[in-house]
Amino acid sequence: MPETEVRVRELKALRTQGGSTRFVLVDDQGGEYTTFREEIAAGLPGLEGKRVRIEYHEQQRGNYMNVYLDGVEPLDEPARDGEQSDADEVGWKTAIDAAPYLLSDKAVEEEVPPEELFEKLQPFKELVAEDIEGDDEGSGGG
Repeated sequence: MPETEVRVRELKALRTQGGSTRFVLVDDQGGEYTTFREEIAAGLPGLEGKRVRIEYHEQQRGNYMNVYLDGVEPLDEPARDGEQSDADEVGWKTAIDAAPYLLSDKAVEEEVPPEELFEKLQPFKELVAEDIEGDDEGSGGG
């Protein structure tokens, strides 16, 4: 299985026509790595903007070459990037804490599929992380 190191630009969770969820990791060069495996997708939140080592395989489907994600390993970042990872970590903690308020009433009583949970919490986490990063850059009162 080939492996490479990339910086994660974006993570997507997309519903297929068949009803399953396709998780896509987009690297900083625009390369897309897809997985349907929830155990791999569970390790993706919080990786945006970070360097990772990925394992993947390619499969020809008609005129298209599909690239499937087989594993993701976060890499240590230089200390300078620690601020952003701290903001992401706080963003995820806050999103998890706020989950009962962000999800529907039935979510408290029923199990929520991971892709639905990710779709609901990811935007909130991004807002919190951006707010923290903005405060760090422009502190001085309000």
